[in-house]
Amino acid sequence: MIKADTFRGRTVAVFGLGRTGVSAALSLVAGGATVWAWDDNRETREAAQQKGVPLKNLKKVDWSEVDDFVLSPGVPHHLPKPHWSATAAQAAGVPIICDIEILAREVAAKPDRARPKIIAITGTNGKSTTTSLIGHILKTCGKDAQIGGNIGRGVLDLDRMHSGMFYVIELSSYQLERTHSLRANSAVFLNLSPDHLDRHGSLEAYGEAKQAIFANQDTADTVVIGVDDEYGKALCTELKVRNGRRIIPISARRAVGHGVSVLGGKLFCNMSKKSIEVCDLRKATALEGQHNWQNAAAAYAAVSAFGLDPKEIGEAILSFPGLAHRMETVGTLRNVRFVNDSKATNADAARQALASYNNIFWIAGGVAKEGGIDPLKDLFGNVRAAYLIGEAAEDFGVSLNTAKCPNQNKKTLEMALLCATKDALESGLKDAIVLLSPACASFDQFKNFEIRGDAFRSQAQKLMGIDVTGSVATSEAGEAA
Repeated sequence: MIKADTFRGRTVAVFGLGRTGVSAALSLVAGGATVWAWDDNRETREAAQQKGVPLKNLKKVDWSEVDDFVLSPGVPHHLPKPHWSATAAQAAGVPIICDIEILAREVAAKPDRARPKIIAITGTNGKSTTTSLIGHILKTCGKDAQIGGNIGRGVLDLDRMHSGMFYVIELSSYQLERTHSLRANSAVFLNLSPDHLDRHGSLEAYGEAKQAIFANQDTADTVVIGVDDEYGKALCTELKVRNGRRIIPISARRAVGHGVSVLGGKLFCNMSKKSIEVCDLRKATALEGQHNWQNAAAAYAAVSAFGLDPKEIGEAILSFPGLAHRMETVGTLRNVRFVNDSKATNADAARQALASYNNIFWIAGGVAKEGGIDPLKDLFGNVRAAYLIGEAAEDFGVSLNTAKCPNQNKKTLEMALLCATKDALESGLKDAIVLLSPACASFDQFKNFEIRGDAFRSQAQKLMGIDVTGSVATSEAGEAA
């Protein structure tokens, strides 16, 4: 745990006692702060209290006595409607922060020689893969690297900082809009596409929240920007005009001057007079698809400033085992490969998998984001049939029917997987892919995308261990009845 020593003697309210809220509260207590913690859910409060979190009903406190307010990133303070706790804090002029801001202040309070290096990653898609890949590279190259933030451990649960340590932190827009002091030695901005607009109000505001990742950097720091989308191109140009930092553009589509790119499946570094071939990404089995090649380019660029050997970085990239729920190969059954892409919670994320495979038996649906799957129409040709689930099934069916793409409303993940597997086996295709890439949030049927992906993996593994054709046929008959 990282103790929040910079908050010693302060009264800090904490709302939202999930993973990051509990770690923030315990860090603050350990650092000598007076903590008033609360959650609207009684069971969540009781679980936090058992871990040593001090509770106080924030509806009944005098907010003028509060110095700082740590609000769970998922709880809105502005749009679409401020949570009651945020309204109370704002009325009293109490700053609203998150656990990332606490970490940032702790790092800044250390002398330069004792500070860890911070590599921060944001973007609409690819954050988790890139974060995990950077951590893997650093560890493989013998560095002490800790991964956390919007993935894995809360940042205040990371091991205590020391010189030579790396904190690799995935950051969402929700976290960045409440973080003001973070200085990233290497800041990665992968891409931007419409998402979370109900929270931010517009694409412009969403982008501005993401750009907070560059705040507080100086001339010794590195900026990595994906330039395969229009927003990234414009942002890269804008930051180059400002100058003052080492800016590395990355692309999986074209060569870039003084940057890192992927050409013909090979990763090249062009940051010196001589172009260096780092590795052949076609050999990286856990990094299939052009989007993952961009993630690999970003990871290479992010660690390049820290003196690692390019050859060792390349070898580490090729040994990356992959990320659960992101184009994760679960296994195969005869001619069928099962791929778990549950983390694809919007159309742009699902695009990556749909563009990476042919002969797809696609499981999609859940709670749709704005625009549904219409932006994916150019890839429906890769889909042999779609099996729809959840709230979005009917609307997705309309989009697929318009494009004359075969589809069935199977309602549940289990039934969709059974039917997709049966059809894929009977297709005779040598490279059939049963793909869960929902293009939707999971909240109608699952608590989160991880649980949804775990359910797919578990059910697919059961199918791989039984006579699938017979079982599926029986299920089909039962459903028809």
